[in-house]
Amino acid sequence: MKTASLSGSPREGVGKKDAAELRAKGQVPGVLYGGTEQVHFHVNEIQLNKLVFTPETYRLNFEIGGKTHDCVVQDIQFHPVTDRIVHIDLLQVSSDRPIRVKLPVRTTGTSIGVRNGGRLHVVYRRLPVFGIADQIPEDVSLDISDLEIGDSLRVADLSVDGCTIPLNDSAVVLGIRRTRAAMSAEAEEVEGEGEATEESAAEE
Repeated sequence: MKTASLSGSPREGVGKKDAAELRAKGQVPGVLYGGTEQVHFHVNEIQLNKLVFTPETYRLNFEIGGKTHDCVVQDIQFHPVTDRIVHIDLLQVSSDRPIRVKLPVRTTGTSIGVRNGGRLHVVYRRLPVFGIADQIPEDVSLDISDLEIGDSLRVADLSVDGCTIPLNDSAVVLGIRRTRAAMSAEAEEVEGEGEATEESAAEE
């Protein structure tokens, strides 16, 4: 995973009133867990947005109270109307404990189906994986060069070194869909073949 730095401050209070006051000041309350004890903190909303509203998945060097913790984002709560971050949970990383994160899905190559008028449809833009933090890659890279119209890649078709994908093997990750343009082109091709057959028969 890519790494980034984030700093926070300990929370003096942990009630709803305290959380509301923090948000009014542009701060986001949160909890760091996975260590010997839970740590309640708050972080600057603008700085946090830069790490959250991005396709990347980061492993964080989180500094609080003079200590730096190796952690990942485990859960985020958003406001139902404004989509502002209202709470964040961070999970401390250890060298022997698997963690679950979502990685961005990136494609390589241009599929045969897209060249023939199909459209790439990505079901999972971020794919959950489970593994030791040191072994988790930056993304899930998928080569779509050989995919034709109607083809798809399912979880069973994927392999992420050092990680497992906690989804059903039959789950579709992406596929090449037939478009109206491709259907029209096929119809014209069939019609042209029919006319050619009729002309050949007439000549005979």
